[in-house]
Amino acid sequence: MKVAETKQKGVFITGTDTGVGKTIVAAALASYLTRFGLRVGVMKPVETGVESTDQLGADARLLSRAAKFGGDPDLISPYRFKHPISPDQAASMAGVRIEHHRLLQQAEKLQEESDFLIVEGAGGIMVPLMGGYLMADLVRDLDLPLVVVAKPTLGTINHTLLTTYAARSLNLEVCGIFINDMPNQPDTAENNAPHAIASLGSASILGVLPHIDGSDEDIYLRLADHFAQMETRPWLHAALGLTIKGAN
Repeated sequence: MKVAETKQKGVFITGTDTGVGKTIVAAALASYLTRFGLRVGVMKPVETGVESTDQLGADARLLSRAAKFGGDPDLISPYRFKHPISPDQAASMAGVRIEHHRLLQQAEKLQEESDFLIVEGAGGIMVPLMGGYLMADLVRDLDLPLVVVAKPTLGTINHTLLTTYAARSLNLEVCGIFINDMPNQPDTAENNAPHAIASLGSASILGVLPHIDGSDEDIYLRLADHFAQMETRPWLHAALGLTIKGAN
């Protein structure tokens, strides 16, 4: 039985750079939402650096496990490439052209099978998919709001503001920001980052997520637990359009 409802059809998870923890945060969010009985669909439109391209890559597998989603692998991850480079280059090396119409059709099917769809991009919103078609263009065509994942380290204010500014310049909705992997003992720059980004970025900080040691699965499960305890939890629920039945 579902104990929650969502007014939105999903979100698109992007990052300020590679290696900021988009997949872990997306998996944690998927796991968190399943706790309310929601059917969570997940999608990694393009994954590069996949060892065996006839199977899901590591990111898509993690998302699928976290969401308890056993959909068609070609829906979850339509394009999988061996070389760990940008999607357009990886596709070119594989002799494949990424078709954005296929991505939109796959996403629509996933939405029909789920209550909420989480799409995780590759890198940031300005990453090229093919020709002049960027990840930002896919976000626009999917008509999903952005959740931005950033690190707290030095330089993150610039990277995060550039991301939110570019998104809004392209008429993309930014529904919030996660600061991921905050050290237990942050330095001055790390300690200041959430406040500076919140005051300058014109977007809600949905959560400041702690550094957690362990396997990827351990980390996303513990982050899902952390979501339930956050002071910013109401902002997270509002950003997701999440209404919990019986909650005040």
